[in-house]
Amino acid sequence: MWMAECQMPLYDNINMKIDQQKITDLNKRVETKHLIQLDFLANQLQNKGIDGQDIIEKLKDFQVAIPSWALGAGGTRFGRFSFGGEPNSLEQKLDDIGILHALTNSAGAVSLHIPWDIPEDYQAIKEKATSHNIIFDAVNSNTFQDQPNAKNSYKFGSLSNINKASRDQAIQHNIDVINIGEKLGSKSLTVWLADGSSFPGQNNFQKTLQNTQDSLKTIYKSLPEDWKLFIEYKPYEPNFYSTVIQDWGTSYMLANECGEKAYTLVDLGHHLPNTNIEQIVATLMLKGKLGGFHFNDSKYGDDDLTVGAIKPYALFLIFNELVYGMTSNPQNPDLAWMIDASHNLKDPLEDLIQSLEAILIAYAQALLVDQKMLREAQEAQDIVACQEILQETYRMDVRSLIRESRIQMNAAIDPIMAYRTLKVRETLVKERGEYSTATGL
Repeated sequence: MWMAECQMPLYDNINMKIDQQKITDLNKRVETKHLIQLDFLANQLQNKGIDGQDIIEKLKDFQVAIPSWALGAGGTRFGRFSFGGEPNSLEQKLDDIGILHALTNSAGAVSLHIPWDIPEDYQAIKEKATSHNIIFDAVNSNTFQDQPNAKNSYKFGSLSNINKASRDQAIQHNIDVINIGEKLGSKSLTVWLADGSSFPGQNNFQKTLQNTQDSLKTIYKSLPEDWKLFIEYKPYEPNFYSTVIQDWGTSYMLANECGEKAYTLVDLGHHLPNTNIEQIVATLMLKGKLGGFHFNDSKYGDDDLTVGAIKPYALFLIFNELVYGMTSNPQNPDLAWMIDASHNLKDPLEDLIQSLEAILIAYAQALLVDQKMLREAQEAQDIVACQEILQETYRMDVRSLIRESRIQMNAAIDPIMAYRTLKVRETLVKERGEYSTATGL
């Protein structure tokens, strides 16, 4: 019923923004139910000696970057099913992120992928982002596919390639990406390599690793003083026998070789099945080398599914280590958060809203873990108590805290409901056309 109730225009035509009054009006419809749920949870927390407003303040401050490639349909090796109204320019992508941020207050950053999203007018792009209260997070280089008119190919690798000309081209691309990021106010570069082999004997493992190390150190020298270098890893795909940076240990080693401004970046999908990711997170934070985190979910491999759709408890356990590390490991820098998913079946914006919700739920639950009680149970070697402490917190419904954080920041209590009631996708189709296609994936 509620989907058909709002017939008013979504945007002011000049700034392409959601009318704040419409969000306020929609919140009033569900505010009573929300307050009942919030009061119930607040009483539970008060009995535990927890101030719910402290948690709400942390939720209000938590921002997740949206990658510029995630705002259109994703795809697989077999096909891509487009959505109408996809953003076909960087300006339109920023408008879409602005919609997400207006509805959730959690999407206050964009992570650009180069060369898919090179600004034509840097000042105009910065002004567009500022108008939506969006900052520029890490910039991402692309050496996993050949670009039009490129002199050298990455078919057999980029930073690791036996061909020096291909390595030099990949190094220069990363330096160019840094220069683009500087103009926008970004402070970090993310490097993910598809380099590897699909057949035994194809590469010399030591030589490709040495080439990669030397290439990364050259890129590192071009970093501005206040920048960071994030090094991703992945065990397989697109190569299926070996990947040059195949695990967190290799990434950590390369980061150490580069210097103190280089860090490991963890992507949830970049692990073999059943890998203990929370242990990896804890180890890297202890060593002060966890720089960033890419959120998604998976059942079999790097499925790039909606965050929390498959393994919500695993996400909570990871956040438990993240929260502990953020409190206990001052040697580790503030983390860069980003969603890295591919939306081939769902409306991309609805999928991103669901991911943001899942991230905030896991974060809020982890904030509520009684770390003192958990430490005491660990020291007493009371395994049953340890499990009960974690699972009791995981089973708490913390969504009213998230909704209250949104109310306090003039966002939507129920972003999906607001998105559908305001007919966002229908409006985007009307503005951009049914066959508009996003750049990138």
